[in-house]
Amino acid sequence: MQLKNNNLKYIRMKQNTIVMVLLLFMTVINAQERIKIDGVAIVVGKNIVLDSDIDKFKKELQLRVEGKLDITDCEILEEVMTQKLIAHHAVVDSIVTSDAEINTEVERNISYFTQQLGTMEKVVKMYGFNDEEDLRKELYEIQKEQLLIQKERASITEKIDVTPEEVRTYFKNLEKDGNLPEFSAEIELAQIVKYIKPSEEETNRVIEKLKEIKAEIESGFSFRLKAIINSDDPAVSGTGPGAAGLYSITRESGFIKEFKEVAFTLDEGEISEPFESGFGFHIILVEKIKGQERDVRHILIQPVISKAELDASYNEVVKIREQILNGEITFEEAVIKYSEDKETKNNNGLLLNPQTNDTSFDLTRMDPNLYNKISNLKAGEITEPFYDEIRAESKMHKIILVKSKEDAHTANFTKDYEKIQQLTLQKKKEETVEKWAKDKIKDTYIKINDDYKKCNFKNNWKKE
Repeated sequence: MQLKNNNLKYIRMKQNTIVMVLLLFMTVINAQERIKIDGVAIVVGKNIVLDSDIDKFKKELQLRVEGKLDITDCEILEEVMTQKLIAHHAVVDSIVTSDAEINTEVERNISYFTQQLGTMEKVVKMYGFNDEEDLRKELYEIQKEQLLIQKERASITEKIDVTPEEVRTYFKNLEKDGNLPEFSAEIELAQIVKYIKPSEEETNRVIEKLKEIKAEIESGFSFRLKAIINSDDPAVSGTGPGAAGLYSITRESGFIKEFKEVAFTLDEGEISEPFESGFGFHIILVEKIKGQERDVRHILIQPVISKAELDASYNEVVKIREQILNGEITFEEAVIKYSEDKETKNNNGLLLNPQTNDTSFDLTRMDPNLYNKISNLKAGEITEPFYDEIRAESKMHKIILVKSKEDAHTANFTKDYEKIQQLTLQKKKEETVEKWAKDKIKDTYIKINDDYKKCNFKNNWKKE
């Protein structure tokens, strides 16, 4: 959705969207090193923002709204200060975030970045990290602060609601000012997924191979050399984390759950039995325990999916599609009966937009591969079966139903009432947060670089 009004409060996105993540991304990464060569723009409580962050956030914001945003550095700075003020008081108010919450959001953003850029290697390179582990550590800290902001904002605005009359008044004011929002073409999608699994014979072969490797290591062979020779982990032949199978991990590291669970049950020098994750089968050796950190080596072997198994999976999805088209079963019934995707199975197969956390997708911002499969379909039509995979983890065949499809249009009060209601509620919440910020500024330590003291802020950040 695009709004004609360039006022920041109208274009500010939901707190879990990519621009806000990038804002925090830029203000956290390597902050100590950057302070040496970059100026401190502001300090709010214990939170620091550098001069370069202001310019970078502006560029990201303009990119997000396709260059249609005219906003000053001072307005950007005030928005950043507000976010840092909220983060500061979230800590003061003892807002709690869990590792599970943080890691879920980290994975969501990793998935979004890789969809946009194609590969994890490109993501790591674009944002200047050494490797994926380095990226995940930074994203963990970023997302932790992001969740603190979200929860503090939710606490500030939890009792805010809007009446139908407030919605109507808001719409009429936008209409009067010639400022009605333009809603992009949107689509709702549902899916049926069948995962492609290796044969029992192939699975047993991999497990026996790992048991054999384990026995050889326990009899004196080098785990390092065995990893180099046998592991399917692509990092094994590199020079960074994962080289020769070696990783340093903590319980907070962004590694898969199964990996960490096994690693933290082993004693130093102990080798695990083979275990399964979404990537394949592993064995782990704990080389060294250093307080909360462990140096571990692992060997990953991925079962081979045969052409016969690929064909069988594809044919199964073809039959499911034919049943639906022939009226033997509804799509929703087929989801419950056949789909193996846990996230969508109990929601009639509906896909969740990772940027907005709702079921609507903006066609202009959709992943190109998915767009090519559904852009020419009408509501109620189903794609042909196609192959898909999630990084190296899961391989699958799927079909997608176009649940609904809405063309781009100017907001209509009746047709778009729910969206107008949400905009009205968002505006009222922003006004509530602004009022809260105005009050909290009074008793919060704030330091502003002299270069920015010339700004005419809406709130009394300069405490004059």
